[in-house]
Amino acid sequence: MRLVMTEPAEAMERPYARRWWALLVLCLSLLIIVMANTALTVAAPAMTQDLGLSSADLQWVIDGYTVPYAALMLLLGAIGDKYSRRGALVLGLVVFGGGAVFGYLADSATTVIAARAVMGGGAAMIMPATLSLLAATFPRAERAKAITLWTATAGLAIAAGPLVAGALLEHHGWSSTFLINVPVAALAVVGAFVLVPPSRAGSRGRIDYGGGLLSVVWIAALVYMIIEGPHFGWGVKAVTAAIVAGAALVAFVVWELRHPRPLLDVRRFTDRRFAGSNLAVALFFLAVFGAFYYLTQHLQFVLGYDALDTGLRMLPLAGAVFVGSALTGYLTPRVGMKWTVTAGMVGGTAALALLTQVDAGSSYGDFVAPLIVLGLAIGLALSPCTDAIMGAFPESELGVGGAVNDTSLELGGSLGIAILGSLLATSYSGHLSDATTGSKLPASALETAQDSVGAGYAVARGIGDKARQLAEQAAHTSDPQQAERLRAQAGQLRGGARQMADAVGSSFADAVAHTSLVGAVILGAGTVVVALLLPRKEKAVEKPAAERKPETAGTR
Repeated sequence: MRLVMTEPAEAMERPYARRWWALLVLCLSLLIIVMANTALTVAAPAMTQDLGLSSADLQWVIDGYTVPYAALMLLLGAIGDKYSRRGALVLGLVVFGGGAVFGYLADSATTVIAARAVMGGGAAMIMPATLSLLAATFPRAERAKAITLWTATAGLAIAAGPLVAGALLEHHGWSSTFLINVPVAALAVVGAFVLVPPSRAGSRGRIDYGGGLLSVVWIAALVYMIIEGPHFGWGVKAVTAAIVAGAALVAFVVWELRHPRPLLDVRRFTDRRFAGSNLAVALFFLAVFGAFYYLTQHLQFVLGYDALDTGLRMLPLAGAVFVGSALTGYLTPRVGMKWTVTAGMVGGTAALALLTQVDAGSSYGDFVAPLIVLGLAIGLALSPCTDAIMGAFPESELGVGGAVNDTSLELGGSLGIAILGSLLATSYSGHLSDATTGSKLPASALETAQDSVGAGYAVARGIGDKARQLAEQAAHTSDPQQAERLRAQAGQLRGGARQMADAVGSSFADAVAHTSLVGAVILGAGTVVVALLLPRKEKAVEKPAAERKPETAGTR
């Protein structure tokens, strides 16, 4: 057996014998880039406390990964198609691992944000490469099953991120959540050389770098606007980003329509199956990332679970994703993707609708059913959409196809955190203001508590600490009258601390219910649009070039 796989996928007359082992490497690569975001949700509080991050710093620690990740995928996917898909995967893993080491060593907000940006650049190489290599390695008859397992891995990563991060935070600092990526990336690099056949497009012409540059500009500006506007206000930066995004998008479309070999043939979006699949992916991850954003906060802050316990309680979602993936593998060939995708989106809407019942008295048991339904929905809907998107591209553009799918995913996730996260913050602030009306809480303390649910509980703890200090003073005071006054003040403060904590918890629960309602309406409306877009009959798929004996290309 050869130590390094050198025979190109395109030169194989028969399906690659070790293709399922190759899929394991691709799924492992996907796992770490999704976990890089979900793990951060439980590591963020410790990081904030250790580095003294402001809310703006923390936001950019999260989104410093997203901007280069989303913006670079189309161009890097095309470069991987032309030169080497496996090479893009390996280089991306090396860059991602290097960024993780940088993050482990970081000691300030600036260096953490820079490390996350480097990791995002690596992820932009890895993500489209995993899908393009999958499509090049598997025959058409098995591709849907392979994509189903790829999608199930993404669902597993959503729940596994908090679990792994929580386990590390039990005994190590937040920086350990960066370092865990390094051995996994190294293992994936070795696996890529040993198990994944090299691949590239045999007929890809010159790369449309003009279109690539415009795609980077409009996607980066759009994501920046999505982050900046809802979280920091629609000032000059957000408005300028919106104008740049709009102008660059128009220029990109015009350029691509006129270019003889466009980076992305935008005419594909006139195909109902392709357009509907991209819309479904974007809407689904808008709902999933938005819900995940506030569910982890509710479990940690309101219900009081630590990082590890929070990760464990997200496992029903991961298990349900695998069940949903098995169901879609059985149902889609029999009833068609239109019905499985629509059923999945209806399930996602139902999961968000169940979360509208959350209130101050809700326990973890009230979240189990929504998590299971949401996981089933992810498994049902996403793999048929990904298969449809990849099937719309010829062999020479598989990297671009993967990038289109992943860009829809990332834009949807960014919108979900921005829109639903902003709505959550506004709703929580309003409910807390109403809940504390008539209290003697200083205006500055209320303003601090309204910033976030974590800040609200910190204010409540601060009041409780003050009560304990007064009680200790009373215990050591020789003057009986003064001691009595101090005890009375301590009692009032203890009551105020309990009242504040109750107000924060009930306000956040109400905000979760309100935000879930809006999310359900958005996803429900999107479900109707997607159901109308997707054709009833499956489009006949031409046998892809990867399954015909092609011209032999050199080893990459």
